[in-house]
Amino acid sequence: MASINEIAEELNGLNENIILIYALNSTGKTRLSVAYKDFTKAKNKGIHAGVYFNAFSEDLFVWDNDEPNENADLKLTVVPSKLNQFHSFLIEDDEMIREKLEPFSPKYDFKINQHKNPEDGIESITFFVDEETLSPIKISRGEERIFVWCFYLALFEVDGWADQQNAHILIDDPVSSLDEHNIFVTTRSILELIKVNYLKKEKIIISTHHIGLFSILATWLKSDDSKGGVGKLTKTVILKNKDGDLSFKGTNSDVFLYHLHLLQTLQEAKNKQLYKFHMVLLRQVLENINSFIGSRKIGRILKDIGIKDEDVDRVADEINAHSHKQAYQYQFNEMSEAEETLFNDVFGKLITKYNFKF
Repeated sequence: MASINEIAEELNGLNENIILIYALNSTGKTRLSVAYKDFTKAKNKGIHAGVYFNAFSEDLFVWDNDEPNENADLKLTVVPSKLNQFHSFLIEDDEMIREKLEPFSPKYDFKINQHKNPEDGIESITFFVDEETLSPIKISRGEERIFVWCFYLALFEVDGWADQQNAHILIDDPVSSLDEHNIFVTTRSILELIKVNYLKKEKIIISTHHIGLFSILATWLKSDDSKGGVGKLTKTVILKNKDGDLSFKGTNSDVFLYHLHLLQTLQEAKNKQLYKFHMVLLRQVLENINSFIGSRKIGRILKDIGIKDEDVDRVADEINAHSHKQAYQYQFNEMSEAEETLFNDVFGKLITKYNFKF
């Protein structure tokens, strides 16, 4: 077990320069990104050594709903920071952002509003769908997260920031509030970022709570076994937090078998305390096994493990209902007695059918 600062130092000392970190929410990923920034900054005479994307990055974008004027000047404001000095490049060429957004097929357009003093950078972003009136709209939380992510992807390419603070790139959880399609597109954008930069950086660190993003990236990167390829430069690790003590452990196989890790997580929860989000993780396990055998619906797996035919649809609906609330987000409420009974029945039959060992 180790402290967050010890983990940051260990992370910096790893031989591999592409590090994929998987950790459940509330484990300490964001705190680790800050600790890593502080550690590398201290080593670099107090000067930032790399560039970052994390929850603090997203917090620089705040909605101004302009309520007194009935949303007439609705906009996403940009909180002033040291990054504002690099905004001029994006103001001069907003195509840098548009190119990053294109794979996500946005349903809106945007306009960059700069401060009266151009040296102060971007003041806000206005979004609209009607090009004639430019009537401002508020985009969804998922669309906002995608826009901010693409904003930073463009900023990573700006001279004066990423080329001077060039030792590493650290990205922490860029997929919150996104659906599966956009998570996949985001994963592709991370892969492209890695391919462009891995020979230029001492470290590229990606941390995520999304086990699908982790597994896809790990598979893509580790499958590149060409000479000088990214495969041999990639390390996958799991970050755990037990009562405030952190552990940082590499995965045992070249391809991270994340359903086995999920099963271990669920077994531990079953023995200790089940929360509603564990139903989301159970569904991920069922879907992964489902994909392996080539079926399209989890009902097939439920039948195979011994759920009665007349109960399959009901059980599938109940499992899916939990997953559609806030999938991949923690749902901290404890399971009800009925939910716990359902979980234990499905999980127990799953373990028995496929003879998983812990």
